[in-house]
Amino acid sequence: MAEKILVTGGAGYIGSHTTLALLAAGHDVVVLDNLSNSSKESLLRVMQIAGKKVDFIQGDIRDRNLLNDVFATHPISSVLHFAGLKAVGESVKDPISYYDNNFVGSLNLCQTMASAGVFRLVFSSSATVYGAPSQMPINEDFPTTSPTNPYGRSKLMVESFLTDLAESDPRWSIALLRYFNPIGAHSSGLIGEAPNGIPNNLLPYVSQVAIGKLPELAVYGNDYPTPDGTGVRDYIHVVDLAEGHIKALQAISQKNGINTWNLGTGIGYSVLEIISAFEKTSGRSIPYRVVERRAGDISECWADPSKAELELEWKTVYDLQDMITDTWRWQLLNPRGYATAST
Repeated sequence: MAEKILVTGGAGYIGSHTTLALLAAGHDVVVLDNLSNSSKESLLRVMQIAGKKVDFIQGDIRDRNLLNDVFATHPISSVLHFAGLKAVGESVKDPISYYDNNFVGSLNLCQTMASAGVFRLVFSSSATVYGAPSQMPINEDFPTTSPTNPYGRSKLMVESFLTDLAESDPRWSIALLRYFNPIGAHSSGLIGEAPNGIPNNLLPYVSQVAIGKLPELAVYGNDYPTPDGTGVRDYIHVVDLAEGHIKALQAISQKNGINTWNLGTGIGYSVLEIISAFEKTSGRSIPYRVVERRAGDISECWADPSKAELELEWKTVYDLQDMITDTWRWQLLNPRGYATAST
């Protein structure tokens, strides 16, 4: 029997791709999203690709009355929790919003879940909880005591709270998914990353420069202790990442308690390597200017994904070429993001 899954933040970049994966796996989906950095159009396109309906509710996870209504109306069995703010630099400038959205919102969600008798949760965490590790690659046993920015600290606070929750009540079954840098888009070109305003993440910024929407890329620092001086990150295709959520959901349906998995490729690429690869794929020049390091950034970060491979039987199938090709296809077909469809 198909389960009904609540996806918070399901109209966003990762949420929409995971909603599509849930539909493909035979689940029914309810999406709750306040559309602060997303578009309802993404879900219309998800339904177009899947040929299935998604129940959409516009609202905020901090609205307890709305959450109560959602759980009273729908027979929800599990929650995939993506809703939250996610820009490192912005979190340094506006920590209050990050703790309010990410921590208070998660607390509110779990209170409502418990009242409704729903105890299965997959939480969208982040590799930023590891702070600045002394070695690479990063596995799940690395310390998480010192994230370098409020975004990472807000994610770690939620992880700590969820760990306490699972230890206090054996009915809870929780997955903490620490993922690295999602990029790419669905191969149809219908859904992809469409941030409101100036992008905070590298790939949408690069692709908007390539399409001529932005004049140049700002490279935040070229004096890191890396091979070319620019930051190194583990980039994972969003479709691989979505599949990781399906595998995690399957896993926690068989086991209670708290479970933590890294979702990454295990390969690090520098900013300049990404620019070069994008230029090669797109045939466009990417003008860039080196500026000061961004507060809260670290020099390098890539995953050891072997635990997820072993326990979830999950591993990435898309390489960097696939990620950039799909990103560029999405950008060419949607030069103004989801606004293209209605204006």
